[in-house]
Amino acid sequence: MFRSPVTLFRALAVAEVVSWTLLIAGLIVRAATGWAPAVTIGGGIHGFVFLSYGATVVLVALNNRWRVGATVLALLSAIVPYATVPAERWAHRRGLLDGEWRTSPDASAPDARWYDRPLAWFLRHPWVLFGGLLVVVVSLYAVLLLIGPPGGTP
Repeated sequence: MFRSPVTLFRALAVAEVVSWTLLIAGLIVRAATGWAPAVTIGGGIHGFVFLSYGATVVLVALNNRWRVGATVLALLSAIVPYATVPAERWAHRRGLLDGEWRTSPDASAPDARWYDRPLAWFLRHPWVLFGGLLVVVVSLYAVLLLIGPPGGTP
């Protein structure tokens, strides 16, 4: 399904836009009807997708050898509603999403990195990679739920 970095990145950029829509719709429903669970539902979905998008940015940035500035820009795009799709288009135009997954490390490559071998192993075992990222995202999500919503509870 996600045979290349561009397909995974694009899917999560669109999912982040959809999650922003759910959160904003929840805020509108709460303002119009007073039904607070609308924000809880939309915010919960948005929070999970937000963290998943961040994990995807880091994975694609490592695989495609992004510079720190491009990585930070892609991460910050998730904070601004609906900015992940323009960020994806920008990255695509600049060639930052080109290429395939680096499933075999080449230590002699001029752009070789210290993490190439473990990254290649995880990319050759996508279910392990997905499971590991899922554990990380769910754990972080659970911690953030325990901390509470931004701004505290009313």
